Amino acid sequence: MKRIEQIKNVVTPVDFSDNSKLIAESAVFMAGNFNAALVLLFVVQKFEDYSGFFVPQMSIPDFEQDLFTQAEDKMAAFAKELESFSQGKGISEVIGKVLVGDVAEQIVNFSGEQEGGLIAMGTHGYKGLEKIMFGSVADKVVKSATCPVLTINPYTCCNE
Repeated sequence: MKRIEQIKNVVTPVDFSDNSKLIAESAVFMAGNFNAALVLLFVVQKFEDYSGFFVPQMSIPDFEQDLFTQAEDKMAAFAKELESFSQGKGISEVIGKVLVGDVAEQIVNFSGEQEGGLIAMGTHGYKGLEKIMFGSVADKVVKSATCPVLTINPYTCCNE
């Protein structure tokens, strides 16, 4: 693991669930304490991850592009909302980023490329069958990240 002198980027994976806002708001305070950038990250899973479950009516490249475009639109709105929330809290900037691939792998790879990176992520995302199929993203990230990881349980830390 590389030594970090100063946290410059707090990477916060989101899935646009109800918990994402709670996690991102907690990450705002973390980034503000370091006067760091908050990088919101969403990963669109590749279609192959779901190919055994359904067949889309459109071609696979069109389907994946449509998912990516929708994710970018959601990210822009999500980041704008967080930008308003983060005003006056010491954050240098709020950045929204959408990637494609394996969720845990992309989080780890992207965060590893960030200078002075810290991952602040929720402990709860997927539920039910998806969790059984894909496992815990947080668990995979904690075990393989090359930067510090802060996990946040949205059910105990963020509720009023």
